[in-house]
Amino acid sequence: MTRTEPSSIADNRRAVLERIATAARAAGRETDDIALVAVSKQQPQEKIDAMLAAGQRVFGENRVQEAAGRWVDGRREGVELRLIGPLQSNKAREAVALFDVIETVDREKLAAVLAEEMARSGRAVRLYVQVNTGEEVQKAGIAPGEADGFIAACRERYGLTVEGLMCIPPETEPAGLHFALLRQIAARNGVAKLSMGMSGDYETAVRFGATSVRVGTALFGAR
Repeated sequence: MTRTEPSSIADNRRAVLERIATAARAAGRETDDIALVAVSKQQPQEKIDAMLAAGQRVFGENRVQEAAGRWVDGRREGVELRLIGPLQSNKAREAVALFDVIETVDREKLAAVLAEEMARSGRAVRLYVQVNTGEEVQKAGIAPGEADGFIAACRERYGLTVEGLMCIPPETEPAGLHFALLRQIAARNGVAKLSMGMSGDYETAVRFGATSVRVGTALFGAR
């Protein structure tokens, strides 16, 4: 999709939802089990407003500061915000105050700080563990071989509920292999939600069990 004008946003969203529905039916799944997360990072406000007008209510942001500038004063009723970018421990307080879901928990220091901040604020943010399925040095996420122990530590040491797992496959490898690996880790740890799939591979992710897909370019156009 190459159209980027705000007037095209509703059409783009409709097309993505139709493709999600088709992939779900092919996999014998219910479309309602899959959430579309609109990746709103670095998007102009008019496109965000157009997406809201189209009915979109779940948005993913990469940075706490950028999200705060966009949403603290402009948050609308029913909007769910997800942090899908790396989180520094010193930004945990702001993240807990702003986001409904943090998808990038990947180390014990961060788990400890999030537990502390949620206890302090009384706000229960839903948490996903990010798994670096390709073990790429430039990407955040716990290594697959360490995921079981880390999930256990989140639960037992810090009293956190791990709602889901998230991954970003390497660009040079078949995404399905990484989605299958994430699904295996989730299954053996009793984790119900899988955040996987972006603009280029969200249909594959649906076939491998994604419960949410993070889509930016296919919705908003190229930045």
